Amino acid sequence: MKLLESRGVAFDAINYFIDPIPAETLRDLIHKLGIRPIDLFRKKEDRFRNLDIASKTLSDEELIQILADNPELIERPIVVRGEKAVLGRPPENVLQLF
Repeated sequence: MKLLESRGVAFDAINYFIDPIPAETLRDLIHKLGIRPIDLFRKKEDRFRNLDIASKTLSDEELIQILADNPELIERPIVVRGEKAVLGRPPENVLQLF
């Protein structure tokens, strides 16, 4: 966010712990990111290990529902501009949208 602020780019930030992201929106974000649902997981989180996701064979829809039910597992930040999105780690990734 600091990178966008330093460049004078207006943006909306969504705290998905307060406003959860529904599965349908996650599907759209994954499409805009051009990644697979598994790639949106924070794999170092305890919750990821506790759910034993890595050892299971789960469908994309099941993975998306797990993300919707467990927002702490969503890799962040996600920056969207129009029909494209990037993961903002490292922050320089955001420059791909401008």
